Amino acid sequence: MPKLNEIDHQLDRKTRCCRAIIETPQGSRSKFNFDPETGLFKLAAVLPAGMAFPLSFGFIPGTEADDGDPVDILVLSDEPLPSGTLVLVRLLGVIEAEQTERDVTVRNDRLLGKVEASHIWADVEEVDQLGNAFSDDLECFFETYNTLRGRRFKLRKVAGPDKACRLISKAEIKSK
Repeated sequence: MPKLNEIDHQLDRKTRCCRAIIETPQGSRSKFNFDPETGLFKLAAVLPAGMAFPLSFGFIPGTEADDGDPVDILVLSDEPLPSGTLVLVRLLGVIEAEQTERDVTVRNDRLLGKVEASHIWADVEEVDQLGNAFSDDLECFFETYNTLRGRRFKLRKVAGPDKACRLISKAEIKSK
């Protein structure tokens, strides 16, 4: 049986679908990170009262982004997804962003996807269909979240699903 950090993303460029692993459920104040050493999800931070993750937050297995972590993904789903859930997502786009800590700036893009089996989000195919208010709310969340952790967050632009697919391909960890 493969370990969680050995699971492949199985990107299908035609359908724009891939696998994601959820770390933090939508609506949670607790931020969890996958710990490859133990194979468990570790509490990383707790948000202040009144603040919660707007969407389920996770990562694309088998990838490594510019910040050294797997590629992040925010997942639209009909209900919050528990930590550790392996879910098939259809990519909607990518939030291209920079994160600065101690005067060091790195790219820290976040993919945006929907659960492939969703009913509520069934008609959404691209991030643009979610509207500016949706993107503005996500930008505000990540600016506040990073400020609380002593970092700056800057949204560069929002791009569509083809760019999201290219980002996964570029970040793919090659087999040894």
